[in-house]
Amino acid sequence: MTEKLLSVREVVKLTGITARTLHYYDKIGLLKPAKVTEAGYRMYDRASLCRLQTILLFRELRFPLKEIKAILDNPDFDLSEALSQQIRLLELQYKHIGELITFIREIQSKGVTAMNFDVFDKSEIKTYEAEVKEKWGKTKAYQEYRQKRSSQKEDRYGRIAEELMAMFSELGEMKHLTPDDDQVQKKISALQKFITDHYYTCTNEILGGLGEMYVCDKRFRTNIDKAGGDGTAAFVREAVAAYCSK
Repeated sequence: MTEKLLSVREVVKLTGITARTLHYYDKIGLLKPAKVTEAGYRMYDRASLCRLQTILLFRELRFPLKEIKAILDNPDFDLSEALSQQIRLLELQYKHIGELITFIREIQSKGVTAMNFDVFDKSEIKTYEAEVKEKWGKTKAYQEYRQKRSSQKEDRYGRIAEELMAMFSELGEMKHLTPDDDQVQKKISALQKFITDHYYTCTNEILGGLGEMYVCDKRFRTNIDKAGGDGTAAFVREAVAAYCSK
């Protein structure tokens, strides 16, 4: 049985997006129709609609169209894993909105004397977004990481991970110093070089993002604090921020 194709008008009615948006998605190569008739009408099949649905989900998460295209065009893209990541991002946004609502209600009941700027902190959301983009977005860093990872034997990769944790352990022993202390900064410089040598080119921008991730991502924070003692992840973030600000 031949699959029924939908016209632009039918897709618009089904999804609520505009015909102009569909035409633009086609123009930039984000969503190509399954067929274009001799009269020039775009027709969409089930696969097209599935891709459109994924595009709209990423748009709800405020991903730029260019990044969505890179993600969906990645040959390693796994829809099931991407959906799990989208759920996690939505959960983080839901949590953030809930905290804002609670704060506003507090102002409503107590007046503007209630002060809490932490509720405006979206670093946890941004960190997870960066992780998703790095994994699927064909970033130079991720491609470099994949190449280095594929060339390493499993036992060698395990030793590299242990060496990285040892560096965090050494940083944990420096928590009595200020984050901008010369000894600490030398260790951060060594950390940056280690990441470049074994994972991907670690620019100051990437290092700054990693510093945030070390605290905001529970997995990283737990492992780093386990290696260097409670508070090590937070200390590393501050030391990285001081290093990158120079």
